[in-house]
Amino acid sequence: MIKIIKPGLLTTVQDLGRYGSQKYGVIVSGAMDQLSHRIANLLVGNDESKPTLEITLTGPVIEFTETTLISLTGGNLSPKINGCSIDLWRPILVNKGSILSFGPCKTGCRAYLAVAGSFQVTTVMGSASTYLRAGIGGFLGRALKVGDVLSMERMSSSSKRIIQRLSTELGKRDYIEATWKIDPVISSCNMGKQPIRVIEGRQYHWFTEKSKQTLFQEEFMVTSQSDRMGYRLKGGSLTLATEEEMVSEAVGFGTIQVPAEGNPIVLLADRQTTGGYPKIAQIATVDLPVIAQAKPGEKLQFQLISLKESQLIYLEREEQIRQLKIGISLLHG
Repeated sequence: MIKIIKPGLLTTVQDLGRYGSQKYGVIVSGAMDQLSHRIANLLVGNDESKPTLEITLTGPVIEFTETTLISLTGGNLSPKINGCSIDLWRPILVNKGSILSFGPCKTGCRAYLAVAGSFQVTTVMGSASTYLRAGIGGFLGRALKVGDVLSMERMSSSSKRIIQRLSTELGKRDYIEATWKIDPVISSCNMGKQPIRVIEGRQYHWFTEKSKQTLFQEEFMVTSQSDRMGYRLKGGSLTLATEEEMVSEAVGFGTIQVPAEGNPIVLLADRQTTGGYPKIAQIATVDLPVIAQAKPGEKLQFQLISLKESQLIYLEREEQIRQLKIGISLLHG
């Protein structure tokens, strides 16, 4: 089990999302940075869809009440075990009674904590993700608070093998890190220097040529009016060539819609089910983790690619994940 000593700014239980219920007005939710979430689970021998803790900007203080295999991925929030800095993107066996804490946010803004066996929480509509506004999913439908205690599910055979290898070196130490880690080339936080790739939105042709040039030639800043539902951006104004009427239609993770004042909004994990603003672009799936790690005050640039290019780079990413699974399996027999 783990016990929450301090909750941090916003720490919630998330998985890959609540699909199949949008027709009832229930949002998808789920991990903002799904790449980091998936890898965190794989590192401790879990299925990649299992719940993790999503930790935002200011991390919690957590006590491990039993020896636990963990991993941390995503943003670097300066994690420490009993005051000693630990690494991201690798399995870590933590001894009973140890304390996990966090310091300054160095890169990104969201970290993901996975534990072997994953967190034991009730699923709602097929998902363990926390939907804060509705108060469902996760741990009692809310962000974690002081004194909360989370139990773990039964571990997989893969998790047991990783623990067995690391436990021979743990002894009375506070923790032991695996000697290997994930290649940072697939880390979402190491992609942040590049433009975010997008394809044309359904109403792309409604916008003026100047607006299209602005979207791809100028920088946009993430404003403080941003959360898991969406990022409000500030930059050059985007305008329609002519006034158009549209009926609300489905939106997705990474939809970039433009309200009347001309400042774009990027819809994220807790997005609404439909939207009535024109959609100028859609972020490519492989770059959703990049936008998820952007924090208020950071500037973004966008790059237009074709649907085919988006599909190809998505397949390349999924092949990297497949190879990662094989590699972890081979490492631990």
